[in-house]
Amino acid sequence: MMKIHSFNVAPNLPDNLKPLAELSQNMWFTWNWDAITMLVSMDEDLWHRSHRNPKWVLGAIPPARLEELSKDPAFTGQLNGIKQKFDSYISRETWYDKNHDKNEKDFMVAYFSMEFGIGEGLPMYSGGLGMLSGDHLKSSSDLGLPLVGVGLYYQKGYIQQVLNREGWQMERYPENDWANMPVVRAKDKNGQPLNVPVPLGNETILAGVWQVPVGRTSLYLLDTNLPENAPHHRLITEQLYGGDREVRIKQEIVLGLGGVKALEALGLKPTVYHINEGHAAFLLFERIRKVMKEKNLSFHEAREAVWASSVFTTHTPVIAGNEHFDPELVRRFMEPYTRELGISWEEFIAIGKEEQKSATFCMTVVALRLAAYLNGVAKLHGDVSREMWRKVFPQIPFSEMPITSVTNGVHTSSWISHEHHSLYLKYLKKPDSGCCPEIPDVCDWNKIYTIPDEEMWNTHQIRKGKMINLVRQRMRRQLARLGADSTVLDETEDLLKPEVLTIGFARRFATYKRATLLFRDLDRLDALINNPQQPIQLVFAGKAHQADTAGKELVKTIARLMQDKRFKNKLVFIEDYNMNVARYIVQGVDVWLNNPIRPLEASGTSGMKASINGVLNLSVLDGWWPEAYSPEVGWAIGGSEHYNDEAERDNVESEAICNLLGKEVAPLYYSKDQHGIPRGWVEKMKNSVSRITPQFSTHRMVREYFDRLYTPAHRYGKKLLSDGFAAELAKWRYRVGENWSRVRITDDSPRHHHETCTGQKMHFKARVMLGNLRPEEVQVQVCVGQLHSKGELENDTKVILNPTGRDGEAYIYEGDMTMARSGRQDFAFRVIPNHADLPHPFMPPYIKWEE
Repeated sequence: MMKIHSFNVAPNLPDNLKPLAELSQNMWFTWNWDAITMLVSMDEDLWHRSHRNPKWVLGAIPPARLEELSKDPAFTGQLNGIKQKFDSYISRETWYDKNHDKNEKDFMVAYFSMEFGIGEGLPMYSGGLGMLSGDHLKSSSDLGLPLVGVGLYYQKGYIQQVLNREGWQMERYPENDWANMPVVRAKDKNGQPLNVPVPLGNETILAGVWQVPVGRTSLYLLDTNLPENAPHHRLITEQLYGGDREVRIKQEIVLGLGGVKALEALGLKPTVYHINEGHAAFLLFERIRKVMKEKNLSFHEAREAVWASSVFTTHTPVIAGNEHFDPELVRRFMEPYTRELGISWEEFIAIGKEEQKSATFCMTVVALRLAAYLNGVAKLHGDVSREMWRKVFPQIPFSEMPITSVTNGVHTSSWISHEHHSLYLKYLKKPDSGCCPEIPDVCDWNKIYTIPDEEMWNTHQIRKGKMINLVRQRMRRQLARLGADSTVLDETEDLLKPEVLTIGFARRFATYKRATLLFRDLDRLDALINNPQQPIQLVFAGKAHQADTAGKELVKTIARLMQDKRFKNKLVFIEDYNMNVARYIVQGVDVWLNNPIRPLEASGTSGMKASINGVLNLSVLDGWWPEAYSPEVGWAIGGSEHYNDEAERDNVESEAICNLLGKEVAPLYYSKDQHGIPRGWVEKMKNSVSRITPQFSTHRMVREYFDRLYTPAHRYGKKLLSDGFAAELAKWRYRVGENWSRVRITDDSPRHHHETCTGQKMHFKARVMLGNLRPEEVQVQVCVGQLHSKGELENDTKVILNPTGRDGEAYIYEGDMTMARSGRQDFAFRVIPNHADLPHPFMPPYIKWEE
């Protein structure tokens, strides 16, 4: 076999074009329209062929064209202006500069995710999780938040989708050309390529580290495709969500253990670790191991500090959708590692089991047990998550489950069309934007109604025309690939009409998203689409996972309906959905359709992207939509009804969509004045933009993470790592555990059954047995509310009782509550642990109710 040697060739840029090298290397360009316009002007064909990758364009553009550009004063002037804009962006004062505690100079967040959607030229994403991760990094950069991302460096990224003549999804796996992508090899202190060791069972493999600059921040990617690794280990990072269960656990070990080691090797010292979905949960064990070594602590002592400084975001509202592994597979790759943790294999595996009898090791359960700050990604999803994971927190009332919610958002500058961007800045820009010059912060959204209806409508029509052009071009290429003749190709010019109400549906083709719900009654759909006064047309796009046969059947159903003469040229399915296609569709359709099975959509962000661009949402009340919906901004499909079976649910909600389209949506759209402007529609557009855009942005989301989760995690973590606090807390928790079986509480109130009046005080008294615990180590409460049918108190008020003396071995606790409500009141006494250094008291979930 021949021996291969490699070297890289860099583009030879003229001196006055040198800034292109830096601009092409930083993903900042992906949300800066001026930069994109300049890059497109260099060679539009190369720009599209590169999948919007400027580094590839610079490597492929002919030297003669570079020479020509270097002599073009308009181009060099534009380049210098953009470079100045970039330099100003990097150096200016930020929101974080103005708002953080100046004494917390070491604050830093490490954000771990399996996928990141930053730009099409960096194909490391498959769906909403990746889009969220990419937008999180971008807003962190805009706001100046000290945050770094950590992911994997995939040789093949995610699948490319192609449809055969029958409409069946086929997959391609093109290899990423990393030499021409905006990544650089991270170096060690000696200037050599940085590799970190990752324990994998009885072996140790190496992971290379790559850096992707994203504005002010960076994303670090781990790569096992190194010559030093055995061939089967080189394939670990070959493909996003590819391979069997063994490959998946290896990927997650590399991401979790290797990611922590990589940050340490880079000299970065995060004070908060944020785990975005359970894939990276192994990092918690590596953090514990690291703290044990550095602070000379036991596993249980180090665990306290790691727990207090870790944030975990769950995204999946279905138990089966969370990452589960066979315990024997986990043992094969992790048992040797547990020896460094100083715990038994049984202790290790128990951390990932929902219950002692559970058959699988769940990564989500690991994160729920080892991270103190837990959140879902919408208010409804927070409720669903608390219900899902009750077994991890037994005996804790639903309302007190330590899983909160931070509703997702989108990075507005990445998803807004440049036409809408210009329109909003023209009419809505605040006089003094201060440290927040990006949309949405730069705009006064209350001024949306100063935009003339004609301008709002015409801006939308421009984007609609561009989307239709994209659809026609892609369908022409799609048909040409399948061997269509020129007459068929020419018919693509008749696809979609700009004056027709256009409904968009584009997302992962997971079955719960019900892509074909609208097609349950084809005769009804025919009547809607071909209504001569109020016609409708449909644009669909999306990929099914390569192993999801049911999802592929949904793709096939819609693709084949394109050939039905009733829907020809009025229904399109665009193959190979990606960020660019998504951008055109959310900017160009009139209505964004979303009809998942409630409550299986954790959040959903595509509708947020659509609303930025004046597109109205027609959605099931799931994910983020219950927080945003009102009749003034869009339409709701159904409510929170319960159905007898799936068929009834689908029939009812499919009919609801058709009713809304035929009786409300289309009539409003086609109700135009003598100038051709649908005034009522435009008013709804303005309502939607002004109410949704500022609230459902990642700027708001990242600030919320900073205030509610990152800052307390940073402070608790710092405290527990100093002056022996972690050891003291671990000893206290051990004492609580040893004594908890001896804790008892009984009601000793003097007026159990006496009636009282509103405004009067009710006196509560309890006798509490504490074993060897001291009174200050617990909190005694009485919960007053109404008993729910499920056996829990609703709307309860918690009254803290104070120790007032002893009666033999029992402590006496007493307290008063002024009664504000009339009617029956139910109450229950309980004891919970109490410690000043706890983010929350429910891990382990010690709680003792009166029996």
